[in-house]
Amino acid sequence: MKRPLLRSAIATSLALSCTALLPAHAVSLEDLQQRGTVRIAVANEIPYGYMDMSGEAKGPGPEVAAAIMKNLGVERIEWVTTNFGSLIPGLQANRFDMVAAEMAILPERCKQVLYSNPNSSYGEGLLVAKGNPKDLHTYEEFATGDHTIAIMAGADQLEMMQALGIDESRLVTLANNADAISAVSTGRADAYAATSLTVSELASKSDKVEPAAEFKDPIVNGEPVRSWGGFAFSQDSESLRDAVNDELRSFKRTPAWQDILSRYGFSDTDMSHSNERTTEQLCAG
Repeated sequence: MKRPLLRSAIATSLALSCTALLPAHAVSLEDLQQRGTVRIAVANEIPYGYMDMSGEAKGPGPEVAAAIMKNLGVERIEWVTTNFGSLIPGLQANRFDMVAAEMAILPERCKQVLYSNPNSSYGEGLLVAKGNPKDLHTYEEFATGDHTIAIMAGADQLEMMQALGIDESRLVTLANNADAISAVSTGRADAYAATSLTVSELASKSDKVEPAAEFKDPIVNGEPVRSWGGFAFSQDSESLRDAVNDELRSFKRTPAWQDILSRYGFSDTDMSHSNERTTEQLCAG
């Protein structure tokens, strides 16, 4: 492990241990402006939100969040890295003020946290071993036969698998995306289910895996599955969420927003879809 990452990990660990003792409470924009710092969490999931080797926050979530906070007059950002499955509990425990991980807006999550308007939209993908020896192209194929499919703990692919009738015995749960390459290449799982951008990013890191060609998005309740990602806040931070929403609405009309998303692989179609659904509609299911 390189030293900059080690220092970052130690700093994050200390920050989490200290803030975990704080009671959950409402955080307003005025609080952040007075404090001069906002604590924003990412899940180190490329390309959505992660810290690079120099300790810089990258991805559409962090970069759009940084632009919004600058416009809102908050000078500094304290980035907190955590596992994806710890994002919602961390908000609830006041370990950070906001999540910028492009976490999909889902009804069950809406019961636990507040979401901004969608910042992005993205489809699904499937990571398979090189050459796709099991000839897998859909999530639905795992509902029959004896193939196993890996998913990340806390990710919304679990709900998709349940909706498609895939038995839990065929699911392999991983702590993070980085474990997917090993799980698929060694045969621990026959494939890994994730968004198309995540699958492409993982495949670029190893010649032992590849995205499943001619992948077909899963059909749930008669519609192809597409996710909408937004910023998340604790349920008692409504005024902060509203302030971010106002800035996000304006920022999405600028070339700067389009540049950020396109740099991380989002297509014109993805960006257009991001305005297709409202948070209210997504939370209603």
